[in-house]
Amino acid sequence: MIDPVLQQMIDAMAASGFTLPDPLTPEGLRAAMNNPFPQPPIAVAEVRDVVVAGAAGPIAARLYHPAPGNSVPVAVLMHGGGWVIGTLDTHDGLARVIARDAGCAVLSLDYRLAPEHPFPAPLDDCLAAIAELPARAAEFGVRADRYALVGDSAGANLAAAAALVLKGRADGPAAQILFYPVIDNDYGTASYRANEAGGLLTNDMMRFFWNAYVGDAEPTERAAPIRAARLESVAPATIILAGSDPLHDEGFAYAVRLREAGVPTDLHDFSGGIHGFASFFAIAPIAAEAVAIATGALRRALG
Repeated sequence: MIDPVLQQMIDAMAASGFTLPDPLTPEGLRAAMNNPFPQPPIAVAEVRDVVVAGAAGPIAARLYHPAPGNSVPVAVLMHGGGWVIGTLDTHDGLARVIARDAGCAVLSLDYRLAPEHPFPAPLDDCLAAIAELPARAAEFGVRADRYALVGDSAGANLAAAAALVLKGRADGPAAQILFYPVIDNDYGTASYRANEAGGLLTNDMMRFFWNAYVGDAEPTERAAPIRAARLESVAPATIILAGSDPLHDEGFAYAVRLREAGVPTDLHDFSGGIHGFASFFAIAPIAAEAVAIATGALRRALG
């Protein structure tokens, strides 16, 4: 059963006439969904737009710093949106609350989007920005030797894939925080069948997103991290799932795989959650709790 506050929000959206474009197109989805969710402003000492390295040239990013003049650990944030939608602005609130409550800086990445830039472009952009951290650490006021990867949905896919690429390295992340991650393209799981219409994510949308990202190709482990043959030495994980979400079962299966590989993994399964619910932390207590779990995990991991 969906959390009552989240259900009220879904009902209000329906009553307002909100509908997804039919047929689904990148342009239609961006017009409908690239609008930041209204919420009270969250003060962070310093917020500034910056430019960081991407795989094919500079990309936009936004730096949130809770204590300018001090060198603090940093969380690299990869926004969700099926690799097709999402912006720095759609995830501004989440970035702010992380910077405020985790006591670390947040570097939010505006990686290139599919289908104009399909796999591996979004992942490669994130990896390039991470690789540049040591060179920009003094400028940004961050500790490049203490960083974590954070993402929601497709952003969590990118965070998990980046953690996989960087596993076992001395310059690897201290933690990965994954909100309802996209981990595979198996549409036959029980959660896909049970949540076909979704809360804010439908099965048709996920098929559209996967096609935009990898086309007709079978995804490799860098696109579908659960397909990795070995997960040993991947960064410790905190995984937050939503019960009423097509992606629930693949996120749960990934947590099991990580634990079997000896990776410290904290799993938090919110039975009343829907896909994307953490973004509604300002109105739904269940969402505020999920974000508090993530920021607590970051404080412990980054010190």
